[in-house]
Amino acid sequence: MRIEITSKAAFSFYKWLGFIVALVVSIISAILGYFDNTPSQLIMLYTVAIFGSILWGWHHLTVRWTYSLNPQEEGKLSTDPELADETPEDDEHQVSYFSWLIASNKPAIIGILAMIIIFVSIAFGMDNFLEWQNILSLVVFFLTLLVLIITNSIATSNKSALMGLAVLIGLFIMGSLIVDGFISTLNLKSMLLFASFLGLACIGQTLVVMLGGLDLSVSFVIGASNIALMYLINLGLPPSICIILVLLMGIGVGLINGLLSFRIQGQALILTLGVGFVVTGAVQALTTIGSDFGGSVFGVVPKWLSNIAATNGTIFGISVPPVVVIWIVLSIALILALKNTAWGRNLYAVGGNRTAAARLSISERTYWVGVFTISGFFSAFTGILLLGWSGGGFVGVGDPYLFQTIAAVVVGGTSLLGGKGGYGFTVIGVLVLQVLSSFLVGIGLSYEGQQFVFGLLILPMVALYARSPHIRTQI
Repeated sequence: MRIEITSKAAFSFYKWLGFIVALVVSIISAILGYFDNTPSQLIMLYTVAIFGSILWGWHHLTVRWTYSLNPQEEGKLSTDPELADETPEDDEHQVSYFSWLIASNKPAIIGILAMIIIFVSIAFGMDNFLEWQNILSLVVFFLTLLVLIITNSIATSNKSALMGLAVLIGLFIMGSLIVDGFISTLNLKSMLLFASFLGLACIGQTLVVMLGGLDLSVSFVIGASNIALMYLINLGLPPSICIILVLLMGIGVGLINGLLSFRIQGQALILTLGVGFVVTGAVQALTTIGSDFGGSVFGVVPKWLSNIAATNGTIFGISVPPVVVIWIVLSIALILALKNTAWGRNLYAVGGNRTAAARLSISERTYWVGVFTISGFFSAFTGILLLGWSGGGFVGVGDPYLFQTIAAVVVGGTSLLGGKGGYGFTVIGVLVLQVLSSFLVGIGLSYEGQQFVFGLLILPMVALYARSPHIRTQI
């Protein structure tokens, strides 16, 4: 029986690293509370709570998984077997674990040193740059990089999800330090609101990716549903009937995508893109007949629909946008369904090994067509909710989601080749993208600059998949 997954030196290193991270973050929170004139009793309470929460989370997410007495748990999160052979044992004649860690991550450390040099250069070259907010942000940034390096070194499963959590926490703290009003109630509501729209659009995309596909019609169905609903309401039909018709349109588009792409899965990417163009063009042509506004339909949106999707919306008298509650409920339901139902297990089976799934009498056609249909439904549903937010139909409202739905799935950690991941990971990716977007807007970065940063975030995540033995064998 193998007693240790990592050496005692490594275990001790990660344990004390967690203590230092918890201490630094709790000190930063206390400093922020002091400058915000928070009562001292609350500062002490929040500081202790943050310190204890981080220690608990660190133990359960890192140390507990890297030093276990149960060899059956090694697959959860353990040292890479190739790296484990290189990890020093508790022998005085060998280098320390810290030295080994530095030696195995030289490129990352060189990059960090280069960033420090750039920061110092800017500090001496710009007036009022060397302020406490910027210094604390730099500390948080390097702590985040350190966690990412360690996660990349020791994690063998769910690596990108753990890295996404680290990025999310780091971004949130840096945004709180640098951007005025970042943690205000209004901004938090706004971030949750837009995260909800993206999260709902990602439901179908996640399920499609879990089977090894991609649905590029998502953004087009969102835009088409947005203007189609406004057009139908302007015709005088009851809003409830209009919504049902639009949802049926989304289901129909998803069904067509699934049926057509099942037999030519190698071309599913281009096929869904083509279907998206056809749907958008057809709906836009229909809704702009006799209108001077191409791609836009104006009218009066029902108040209840506006309330669902508005930042100042309320539910049961509570000032929380109802769409956020809808997203939370659907997320919990989907995560539980994927984990605890035969449908969820079969979905993983088809995505992981289609031959084995077929021998278990699991219909690949049924699940393939089914997830595309679900994707069409939630794309249309997102377009409907966006109409309540914008107050007018616009065919381009779904354009950002062509990139963001895929980005959220990738950043979350769902494998692009299927069989691995899940919607819980996508939720992490959605929150990372939304917090990052709010942070970049807060510091004045343009939309093009935001796209550039998003791309830089996706590249290392995709690189992680390329190094996965599971994916290498499939390719």
